[in-house]
Amino acid sequence: MQGKRSFCYIEQVKNLLDIHCHSIASGHAYSSIEENARAASARGLELLAITDHGPAMPGGAHIYHFHNLRILPTRIEGVRILKGAEANIMNYDGSIDLDEECLAGLDFVIASLHPPCIAFGSERENTDAMIGAMRNPGIHVIGHPGDARYPFNIEEVVAASKETGTLLEINNSSLKPTSFRPGSDAILRKTAAVCLEKNVPLVMGSDAHFSADAGLFHEAEKLLAEAGFPEEMILNKSVEAFLKHIRIN
Repeated sequence: MQGKRSFCYIEQVKNLLDIHCHSIASGHAYSSIEENARAASARGLELLAITDHGPAMPGGAHIYHFHNLRILPTRIEGVRILKGAEANIMNYDGSIDLDEECLAGLDFVIASLHPPCIAFGSERENTDAMIGAMRNPGIHVIGHPGDARYPFNIEEVVAASKETGTLLEINNSSLKPTSFRPGSDAILRKTAAVCLEKNVPLVMGSDAHFSADAGLFHEAEKLLAEAGFPEEMILNKSVEAFLKHIRIN
């Protein structure tokens, strides 16, 4: 008689938040804030950060867009909304395209290296740019650090993440076959390994430019699972832990 096969089921902790989502204000995204919130609600998310591109991005949101985000309700479709931005890192000192007054009016800010805004630098230049941005208290996350066109010293940037509390993003969009950032997989795997070694948490972002992608992390979750990165160190699993980490009540 053939022996019975035993199975061990491990329940996966649900993702409750998405920290990287674009609306039509970004210029090359295709959904409204309300449509993104509705999609997030349908997926059971409790928190969504609206992070439209800063004004230095061609076609990006005007500075008035960010100042006027105060008119948005705190919740849309039952989802808590963080009024944010994806700022552009503009130089190798880590300066961004949003001033202190604008940052003070936002809940949440990602800072990213984008080709239209800063040239592909050397490893030293890119590392300095990231760390400089991380030392800005108005910035909470470094966006899509896996972009192979911007090589950086992973150990130094992870150390800065631990020191400043500025999170590094595992960007789901970067890991798709259609990504504009080929080579992200290997860089993000190494980043996850160093973060695990140094006990530094990570956060996943969908980088949704259409509402159907809001709250989707299939590629990011697969990478982190294969890297053996523990769920308790992925801040998408707890709104309370995420908000505490970025010092938001």
